[in-house]
Amino acid sequence: MGYGPTNDWLKYIFLLAWTGGNVAYWVLTFLLYENQAQFRYIRILTGPAVSIAKACGACLNLNSMLILLPVCRNLISFFRGSVETNTCYRRSMKRLLDKNLTFHKTVAYTIVLLSLVHCIAHFFNFQYLYDAQVDSPEGSLKRYLSDLKDVGNDTWINPVRPPTVTALGLGVIQQALRRIAGWSGVVITLSLLLMFTSATELIRHSYFETFWVTHHLFIIYFGFLLVHGIEGVVRSQSNAVKTLDNTAFHDPFYCQDIPVENWKINDRCSTDPVFVKGAPNSYKWVSGPLFLYFIERFIRFIRRYQTVTITQVVNHPSRVVELKMTKKGFRMLPGQYIFIKCPSISHIQWHPFTLTSSPDEGFFSVHIRTVGDWTSSLALACGINSAESVAAEDLPRVSVDGPFGTASIDIFEYDVGMCIGAGIGVTPFASILKSIWYRLRIGDKDLKLRKVYFFWICPDTNAFEWFSELLSRFENDVSELGLSDFLNYNIYLTRGWGSKQARNIYLHEQDNKDPITGLRQKTHYGRPKWKDIFKQIASDNPGIDVGVFFCGPSGLSDVLKKTSHQHSGTAQQGCRFIYNKENF
Repeated sequence: MGYGPTNDWLKYIFLLAWTGGNVAYWVLTFLLYENQAQFRYIRILTGPAVSIAKACGACLNLNSMLILLPVCRNLISFFRGSVETNTCYRRSMKRLLDKNLTFHKTVAYTIVLLSLVHCIAHFFNFQYLYDAQVDSPEGSLKRYLSDLKDVGNDTWINPVRPPTVTALGLGVIQQALRRIAGWSGVVITLSLLLMFTSATELIRHSYFETFWVTHHLFIIYFGFLLVHGIEGVVRSQSNAVKTLDNTAFHDPFYCQDIPVENWKINDRCSTDPVFVKGAPNSYKWVSGPLFLYFIERFIRFIRRYQTVTITQVVNHPSRVVELKMTKKGFRMLPGQYIFIKCPSISHIQWHPFTLTSSPDEGFFSVHIRTVGDWTSSLALACGINSAESVAAEDLPRVSVDGPFGTASIDIFEYDVGMCIGAGIGVTPFASILKSIWYRLRIGDKDLKLRKVYFFWICPDTNAFEWFSELLSRFENDVSELGLSDFLNYNIYLTRGWGSKQARNIYLHEQDNKDPITGLRQKTHYGRPKWKDIFKQIASDNPGIDVGVFFCGPSGLSDVLKKTSHQHSGTAQQGCRFIYNKENF
């Protein structure tokens, strides 16, 4: 029986609470406008469309409050570091915080859906209000309500005024856009659609600056959201006129069935209905998150101008460049990541990179694979593949934001860790292995880890070269310390060997060292058989929680997560795999 629900129990509780909160808030708001006396007359004019629009608007406020919080990286890192409760809760809470970008996207999808329904419902509202103004017969309730003026009389309820343009439905559009709610809603919707469409994976990866610019339309989105309801176009019957409830003296549910001309002779309808504008609510929801996000951006702004010195540039095989840097006051934990900006390349692009150094070293470093325009330009600016080396004072100026916490930091909370890197995704584990190496050398008694299984899947032989030196040094040192069983590492080459290389591998099969990596552990050829691997690890570690940490493509992540769940036992003596994935 799988261990999946227990592995992610807090995630499911959170999703259930968020979904339930949205559904409950939508239903309660809908029923409020459908059944409460103060909204009865606006319902007569518009039908259920006003209830649908207001219910969606209420949930839009709720989700607009939440959308900014997951992208406050410093806030997430703060909460990650402050979780100090029991082990099970701490692990689940940290994995939940690691899903911040996934939640951000989910909330964004919800906002787009709610906005579309909100806009469509309000289009019908204005159409019904327009029809009530134009087509209602004299003496009818709709005519009476529509004739209440908005000049010198604050009790109007129909915002549509006598039309001047009626062809092709332009009268409805004109009436909608003459109100603040109408034209601000158009601006909000256009900003939202631009942000949403430019955030696709293709645009983000191929046209990052387009994504960056359009995503900052969130400033427009929130700015106009704050003024969207300020005019209070959706009005209601007052229930507090001079401390008296107008609906108590003029009951709309009773009076709606009485001809308007007979209201004055009916005691329950003789008092005229009094209408007031709706109160704006958006600022109550989004002011707090906007303030927190302002603090987040202020911190990033300060970091942008702090001096960062590139002390060394190392050109590794397989188009990998290592930057070693120093920065005053910089403190890191193994497995954390930073954002780097190079103003000489782009003033707006910040790119995330995992730190590959250890906190015990006198610098911090990143390994960057040159696969795009920005990384290639950075490598060129640092003198990589250049005929002449670049002097230290001529190296490009960079800004660093971070460090920020990720899932791999939590490996030190487990007795057994399982690290899996695909290609350049091995970088978080460089920092972790270095940190473990330093702690083993000094005999750190607080080190909980007693076994690490390390798997590296590479597409070609050149990719081994820059990382094999670290593994070789780690391999020799743990052997000298009498801890040969501490690290169990497995390297897989999925492709990239020709017939000559295959022959060389065959001829050196009996050597003590691998002919490709130079390590004692022989390289595996092909893809790992994850089911067999997890089964063996579970057999070797009964009753142990094994932390599984992965950095690489989402396709393999899905496989590893599923396999972790399948091979986690429910019995007390069963091995439990706790899956964690790096998210930037």
